[in-house]
Amino acid sequence: MPSIQLDASGKPRYTNRLIHAASPYLLQHAHNPVDWYEWGPEALALARREDKPILVSIGYAACHWCHVMAHESFEDAATAALQNEYFVNIKVDREERPDLDSIYMTAVQAMTGQGGWPLNVFCLPDGTPFYGGTYFPPDARAARYRMPSWKQVLQRVAEAFHTRRSELVSSGNELVEHITRLTRVGAGDGAPLPDGAALLHNAVALVGRQFDWQEGGFGGAPRFPQPNLLEALLRAHLRGVPEALPMLELTLHKMARGGIYDQLGGGFHRYSVDARWLVPHFEKMLYDNALLARLYLETFQLTGMPFYRQIAVETLDYMARELHHPQGGFYSTQDADSLPFPDAAHAEEGAFYVWSPDEVREHLGEDAALFCQLYDVSRTGNFEGKNILNLPREIAEVARVTGASPERLEQVASRGRAQLFAARERRPRPFRDEKIITAWNGMALRAFAAASLPLGSDRYLAIARSCAHFLLAHLRRPDGRLLRSWKDGRTGPPAFLEDYALLIDGLLALHAADGDPAWLRESLALADAMIDLFWDERIAGFYDTARDHEALVARPRDAGDNATPSGNSVAAEVLLRLDALSGRERYRQCAEAVLAGQATMLARFPAGFGRMLCAADLAATPITELAIVGAPDAADTRALLQVALASYRPHMVVARMPPGDTLAAGLTPLLAQREAIGGAATAYVCARFACNLPVQTPEALAAQLPA
Repeated sequence: MPSIQLDASGKPRYTNRLIHAASPYLLQHAHNPVDWYEWGPEALALARREDKPILVSIGYAACHWCHVMAHESFEDAATAALQNEYFVNIKVDREERPDLDSIYMTAVQAMTGQGGWPLNVFCLPDGTPFYGGTYFPPDARAARYRMPSWKQVLQRVAEAFHTRRSELVSSGNELVEHITRLTRVGAGDGAPLPDGAALLHNAVALVGRQFDWQEGGFGGAPRFPQPNLLEALLRAHLRGVPEALPMLELTLHKMARGGIYDQLGGGFHRYSVDARWLVPHFEKMLYDNALLARLYLETFQLTGMPFYRQIAVETLDYMARELHHPQGGFYSTQDADSLPFPDAAHAEEGAFYVWSPDEVREHLGEDAALFCQLYDVSRTGNFEGKNILNLPREIAEVARVTGASPERLEQVASRGRAQLFAARERRPRPFRDEKIITAWNGMALRAFAAASLPLGSDRYLAIARSCAHFLLAHLRRPDGRLLRSWKDGRTGPPAFLEDYALLIDGLLALHAADGDPAWLRESLALADAMIDLFWDERIAGFYDTARDHEALVARPRDAGDNATPSGNSVAAEVLLRLDALSGRERYRQCAEAVLAGQATMLARFPAGFGRMLCAADLAATPITELAIVGAPDAADTRALLQVALASYRPHMVVARMPPGDTLAAGLTPLLAQREAIGGAATAYVCARFACNLPVQTPEALAAQLPA
């Protein structure tokens, strides 16, 4: 985290306007000498009034290099003086404002060919970008990076603004035109609905060229988990693509045995800097863990292998333990940096997670030598002289080398993990961004709801319910409009497309898991609002911002799936599911238009469209509609659900109703005039609302469901 400079009395030497922000990331910069503003009318009006260029600096609370640049430059009085003299300085939390991040990231990528955070963009007084980059070093380190220092950049940009304004205006206008063109790629081009099966075969062939058959994953370092693309491999396996499952399983095994996975506490770090999944950037993000927990769960459902179940459980338990708000929502991130010991002066990256052999020996005693063999702990270390726990060798190989039995090694590993975890809990903890984001909570909601029945966990179902209640109570205005974020009772901006789509996604999973018709009702209402606010007939697609959102230099629209799935991808998928549940043809029309518009991109660049490939697969597959009428917690109802939900069935939707419930019957034709025959739980397997004979035993239901 950035540090705070104190005066002689022990009070902060500097305090700027960010002291009134709700965002933890903005609050980290509230005591910089830079005269920061939040994005808003005040800062923009000041830039126009004083005819000053704007510096938009974008980051997030768990970003290591954001902290580095803050400490080196934004906390430096001389550097701050330059910024304050020549610029209107605006700090943006990218997690609160993905719209601004999307626009200015696209601009920097167009200018430099790359992007990342911190993102620093220089704009004309109206917000038009004309120059930018990511991390810039201070004077003393500029030569090492072969790039200009931050002070040099500030001086050169200020000079150019006053001496070459027309050039900046021209280049800025070209950038905005470029951004606008990108938002219209695939929009309303009249293409036919793509063949989902053919797209998946093609996707595996193309991404297979970049697949690492030794370590798993795609491309070289740095290496990201890419759960959206890996989910598409699951779908491709169901389509009979032979390479898909081996690619998926190798990647899942290597990730879960690597340093990117927290071997003591569960959960995944954001990415590894190497190609072996060993050395991560140590921040942990809610979205990564929600998506990966569900991916490991679904792979367990497909294969039945206990290893995948274990990683899913450990990841869900990590989220419940470390990221769960007492009232039900989920926090956003945990930082990469922490203090190496309680009275240390500065935080260090990864300090919370790394170990020395002496520390292991102190806590494990006679088990230490075997534990170090298992978890790659050595005197030389594998990270800056310390050790990131990972499992480079199988237990059988370690048993052969050490002479210890596999059973003994399993005991050492289990006991050692528990003891080191307890010791680690006494260390200074990484900073946690306790902002609650609707879209990311939608992912967590789906993960816990989907896991509850296959893993036999009423606790996970309770967590999912509390999350849904929290979101609908605290992240929705009285008029029904969703909000993007919440922290300590203060809400952020209006929600974006991804917030609506991912919350619907989670609520549908929760309805299937607990049978409450209210979740289906909320899903339908949110879908109608999503179409009203974000759909645009002129492009036959969704924008990321609502029609009444503040005017920016461009209206962002992103269909590609990155670390998180795009709003367009999830919107297409949930609308297809809701069409199958409700019969509202408008939902399918919108979904198919999105998919048709992106058909060319899906075929040419499948690695960037993993979740949309899943939506295209769903659009091309007859959806199984399952209606279950029965008391939600009754044993016979749960037995039917176990058959339906324990296996991986991505092409099935579930509608549930307690006997005699009038609300549910009015929400979907699947439940109209359905009953629990003879008072016992009854299942109806349908396609386009035409149903088979009702069944009441797990065996009979299994016979009617697709394999």
